[in-house]
Amino acid sequence: MTPLLVATWLLLAAEPLDQATVLIVVGAPGTAEYEEPFAQSGGRWKLAAEKAGAKCLRIGDRASDDPTDRERLQTLLAEEPTESTEALWLVLIGHGTFDGQTAKFNLRGPDVAASELAEWLAPFQRPLAVVNGASASAPFINRLSAPGRVVVTATKSGYEHNYARFGEYLSLAIADPAADLDKDQQTSLLEAFLSASGRVAEFYQQEARLPTETALLDDNGDALGTPAEWFRGTRAVRRAKDGASLDGARARQLHLVRSREEQSLPPEVRA
Repeated sequence: MTPLLVATWLLLAAEPLDQATVLIVVGAPGTAEYEEPFAQSGGRWKLAAEKAGAKCLRIGDRASDDPTDRERLQTLLAEEPTESTEALWLVLIGHGTFDGQTAKFNLRGPDVAASELAEWLAPFQRPLAVVNGASASAPFINRLSAPGRVVVTATKSGYEHNYARFGEYLSLAIADPAADLDKDQQTSLLEAFLSASGRVAEFYQQEARLPTETALLDDNGDALGTPAEWFRGTRAVRRAKDGASLDGARARQLHLVRSREEQSLPPEVRA
């Protein structure tokens, strides 16, 4: 091998290709009945990340006071590259609270507030998807919404505080070919959102119960969010009263598990 080839090989070895990251945070179950569903949802996201060839980081698998899960979350986000052609997926699985002013995601130990998470995510210029499948999660959209981001919450209000099933259904849909509405051989975050929202509606209808959760998706940076019922297929067909643009275009482009055709594209071309 010539010195030039050796130098080139060392340069490539020192600068690994961009890689998507899936950071899965399993929160405090509160009671034993929720521990297994939360663990199963986290496991499905892990399998999807592995199928996608993404780096997978997990918090909440074990009880630890030193460091706390909140500290681990802050540290892992600080260690992630803030610029990349590949997305960072932050997935929150668990319960949430809202006191009328502050929304929080419940962790083992100290909770994390939406305002704190907004501060930790502020440096990121790479594609970013935040999925909060917890109850009372809607205020996270107000705090985290920004251009180039997709924010999904299980509720449309901080006062929808009952257990939210949306997160479980989203974990089932994110890598499910059956959720591929536009038949491009890959399931986008928008398609997974629509599939999970549909299953939530079916659950409450079959149980003859009033729905206590309505998921929202925000990807245009206006901090408003759009519910699944405003879509026909993958296109939003209704207009907000104030004339605000609707969401969906960015989330439709974001795929965790990509088709062979999209995998073959150079990162610059895909971006």
